[in-house]
Amino acid sequence: MKVAVLIPAFNEEKNIQKNLKGLKDFDLTYCREHGIDLDILVIDDGSSDKTYIKASDTGCRVLRLKDNKGKGNALRKGLKQIDGDIVLFLDADLKESSREALKLVSPILKGEADVVIAKFKPLKSKKGFGFVKALAFYGIKLFTGKEITSALSGQRAFKKEVLDAIGTIPEGFGIEVGMLIDILKKGFIVKEVDVDMYHDVTGRDLKGFLHRGKQFLHIFKVLISKFIYYGI
Repeated sequence: MKVAVLIPAFNEEKNIQKNLKGLKDFDLTYCREHGIDLDILVIDDGSSDKTYIKASDTGCRVLRLKDNKGKGNALRKGLKQIDGDIVLFLDADLKESSREALKLVSPILKGEADVVIAKFKPLKSKKGFGFVKALAFYGIKLFTGKEITSALSGQRAFKKEVLDAIGTIPEGFGIEVGMLIDILKKGFIVKEVDVDMYHDVTGRDLKGFLHRGKQFLHIFKVLISKFIYYGI
């Protein structure tokens, strides 16, 4: 059994080595015990800092992209470089909590799901107003009838055949929602699991509101495209 991990990273020099350290713990405590071959690929998405150097210093494979073209493009490029029975998408800012990846892989190995999504613990203080999360939740429910509370989570494990079945990965911040609608429409089993992961969270400042506004717009565009493709 081979598990391929894709980590798109843009200007993550402060976090990437901690992230890879957590995955080393995952490899030592879970993968080797269960006879899993772990293949990790960091995709440096046109970073202007030392992300590439920091990742390379760990001995991990790193694909360096010249220009920053977004997460969707980085994942598409990365998928061409790996071959695994299970493919794991992880963000680059998880730090050592990336070791929790075992909770995403385990349900697939047990035959309980085709796709597993990480469900983070609720934040102690609100960082936004919930509009983006609500749009994602109700948009997915509208198209599929399924209620997925962690639709925006980028931490996901897939059977390789799921990714082969849905084809092209969407662009922009609507990537998770777009993929999830296609996956559910094709009848694959999706499971959410509680994790003790943590990562950087956008705050309630101007930069945070601009980010969430762009995220809302991208998800809305994805939902429009799915309406054109599927109808209701």
